[in-house]
Amino acid sequence: MSCPVCKKPTEKSYRPFCSKRCADVDLGRWFNGSYAVPVVDEVLGEEEPGEGARGPDTWH
Repeated sequence: MSCPVCKKPTEKSYRPFCSKRCADVDLGRWFNGSYAVPVVDEVLGEEEPGEGARGPDTWH
């Protein structure tokens, strides 16, 4: 298995990474949102925002 950050062989003590540096780089990517999963909102109908099956939203 190779390190997912730099592609070097992994080190047992840092597995799946090769070093603490690559493990920290990966953690930083999680923290800054680099690994975020893109989401696509689906339009379910012609409803206006704030309106549902019961009609206009009365909570203001």
